[in-house]
Amino acid sequence: MRHAGKVVPASAGMLLAASPALAAGESFFSLQNHETVVVIAFVLFLALLVYLKVPHKIGEMLDRRADAIRAEIDEARRIREEAQQLLASFEGKLKEAQEQAQRIVAHAREEAELVARQAREEIEESIRRRMQAAEEQIKAAEDKVKREVRELAVGIATDAAAEVIRKKMTAKDANALIEQTIKDVEARLH
Repeated sequence: MRHAGKVVPASAGMLLAASPALAAGESFFSLQNHETVVVIAFVLFLALLVYLKVPHKIGEMLDRRADAIRAEIDEARRIREEAQQLLASFEGKLKEAQEQAQRIVAHAREEAELVARQAREEIEESIRRRMQAAEEQIKAAEDKVKREVRELAVGIATDAAAEVIRKKMTAKDANALIEQTIKDVEARLH
């Protein structure tokens, strides 16, 4: 764009077109015009920034910051994966511990049932032995009483028979009875 015989860049041309100084008829390139000074200062500032490679340095800083953020994100991902692995490991260990606890409880129940069954069997066996011992004692007592009663009955019968025999038996009959008894005893012994 051309203004007052000079070539003005397009961006400056837009600034000039919007300038109130041009609307008032003043020359834009006069140092008296504040807008001209501002435009020149702005262009010089931009040129200084380009000369000092500020955009390049800002880009490098942004790249470094992006790399640092990327590294932090990667580290966070790594830490998250480790945490998930630890969580999975702990969940596995927890599940294993719960299963082991269930096995221990089941085993303890089985042991308790076995001990209770054995105790019940031992008590039943003890009762059976005591009952058998009591029955044997009762039988022995009955046998003793029967023997005593039999001996008493034999004694009474013998005494009664002896009395009857003494009254009715003669000496000849007594000798014959004795001889018969001796023969019976000899026959039984041989």
